[in-house]
Amino acid sequence: MGWEQARILVDVPSRVTLFSTDACTFCVSAKSLLAKRGVVFEEVNLAEHPELQAELAEVTGLTSFPQIIVDGETVGGLNELRAADKSGTLASWSAKQS
Repeated sequence: MGWEQARILVDVPSRVTLFSTDACTFCVSAKSLLAKRGVVFEEVNLAEHPELQAELAEVTGLTSFPQIIVDGETVGGLNELRAADKSGTLASWSAKQS
């Protein structure tokens, strides 16, 4: 494995990280929702790196995209992001931005 499990999550400095691929409509929706709520996030597009997609799947247990990570913890995909928005959790992500 090229990246250690912890590295794939900590190498990106942003608090909220969205892993995506090209032509992913769910990724577009997730980015739109994050932006609409004022959440600063880092996008990591893995379209050209299928080997990293496999490594990310080992870390998160997810094989679909988007994959959203907050403070090193896997949140899930678009459905979980929408649930976080509905519950008010998403608002706390933007409130704690440094």
